[in-house]
Amino acid sequence: MQMKKVLIITYYWPPAGGPGVQRWLKFVKYLRDFSVEPIVYVPENPHYPLVDADFEKEIPIGITILKKPIKEPYAWAAFFSKKKTKEISSGIISTKKQSALEKLLLWVRGNLFIPDARILWVKPSVKFLKTYLKTNAIDTLITTGPPHSMHLIGKGLKKEIPELRWLADFRDPWTSIGYHGKLKLTSVANEKHKKLEQQVLQTADAVIVTSPLTRKEFSTSTQKPIHVITNGFDETPVAEKDLDKKFTVSHIGSLLSERNPQPLWEALSELISEDSSFAKDFRLQLAGTVSEEVLETLQYHGLDRHLRLLGYVSHEEALQLQRKSQLLLLVEINSEATKAILPGKIFEYLAARRPIVAIGPEGSDIKGVLQQTQSGFFFTYNEKKSLKTAIYNAFEMYIKKEQTLASVNIEGFHRKNLTAQLAKIINEI
Repeated sequence: MQMKKVLIITYYWPPAGGPGVQRWLKFVKYLRDFSVEPIVYVPENPHYPLVDADFEKEIPIGITILKKPIKEPYAWAAFFSKKKTKEISSGIISTKKQSALEKLLLWVRGNLFIPDARILWVKPSVKFLKTYLKTNAIDTLITTGPPHSMHLIGKGLKKEIPELRWLADFRDPWTSIGYHGKLKLTSVANEKHKKLEQQVLQTADAVIVTSPLTRKEFSTSTQKPIHVITNGFDETPVAEKDLDKKFTVSHIGSLLSERNPQPLWEALSELISEDSSFAKDFRLQLAGTVSEEVLETLQYHGLDRHLRLLGYVSHEEALQLQRKSQLLLLVEINSEATKAILPGKIFEYLAARRPIVAIGPEGSDIKGVLQQTQSGFFFTYNEKKSLKTAIYNAFEMYIKKEQTLASVNIEGFHRKNLTAQLAKIINEI
């Protein structure tokens, strides 16, 4: 069967670290198995807040990767404050009193660089790729965001080449994502964001989203087909190791300022006070970026004495930590805007086959995944008592060495099976 060529435009690509890079790296890894040849277009000199060279090993041999230089304002902003610039580019926006500099950086980011700080890459990319597409017999384009400037490249190419088939992949929502409201947008800037989002949704030939609730949200803005392809997991070979001797409750990934679950910290603090055995064996393990607000809250509740703070770890290390932990924590911001978020870590947690305790907003799509796979428990921010009971029950199973998990229905989230869904959409648009 003849290979169908597809051009994929993405900002995040190895050696970028974090979850943003994995979705399309994994699709590219498996697309050839379904008679699709990916050509990947990425920036030549990107500003990645996280770097993980291990991902470079997963790029398939012989894949065509196109690169063009990008101008990013983060390099200029770092002249004033390298720390604040890195935090903002990583999504860390303080909920406490902000300095004048931080307010200025947020205002500039939100109002002068719409939809995001990669907007300066759009025009040169459209010019370059217009010629490439016409001379390389490629009729299908995929853009993935955030950053949503990647979709504006797609919009520009669709205008130049109307017969081009364009698939827009939204790893996260655009104007309804949690941090959007913190960017100090003027009414003019806010309307421009909404207008651009509408144009992308209505111009693309098809849209992919990562959760059912995002599909429901977008369906009010476009008549184009909207497909749900969640993130997923690979069966990555990891050296088998025994479970931690401590009752290790681990969170792998960023804990930003608004992802600071007071009911969880209170429940853990109470268990430590009420049960000396729990206090002796309990360890809270955090791997990834953790904001100062979260660390201060942990200290307030006395959890810092039980804390193992690892910072950013490689993907391979993260997989090992997941498999060794007694419990895996999944925390989502308690807001209407985050109900549709299915973080990539939930699927790697499934592959680790360790019990998951999740906390998030009422109506979250996370609850559906946990119920479908029988992989853990979901609690809202108003269910501290039930959350506390679930953690203590897990601790009792740990004491008895009986903490097992019999997950079901997780194969549908394997990256290769998800890529099969993607290939079907590519061939149908």
